Amino acid sequence: MSTCTREVTVRPRYACRACAEGVTQAPAHAHLVEGGLPTEGAIVHVLVSKFSDQLLLKRQSQILARSGIDLHRSSLADWVGTAAFHLGPVVDRLNGNLKGSGKLFMDKTTLPVLDRGRAKTGYL
Repeated sequence: MSTCTREVTVRPRYACRACAEGVTQAPAHAHLVEGGLPTEGAIVHVLVSKFSDQLLLKRQSQILARSGIDLHRSSLADWVGTAAFHLGPVVDRLNGNLKGSGKLFMDKTTLPVLDRGRAKTGYL
């Protein structure tokens, strides 16, 4: 039997009859996608499926549609772009650490790369 956990954020409302402000409530947590519903976990799932599992955004959209979630691949692409923007400082820090290290291990993994219509050998 599996159990699911949910994160529940409680933002109580407070009111004071003597105050002129009326009802006050703590602001909601900021989302990666402004005004959007996807959580960080949903965006991470899309990124891992795309880059780790090699699952195209079109196929992810089709898988979600079978579950009754109508989410176009352009929306998923927006999520990937937003995540890339927010991960930029992490990538910059990693690049700085790699460039500052005394030794760096690399292998000669090859893959075909298009260059002006012709396939050439590229290295990772």
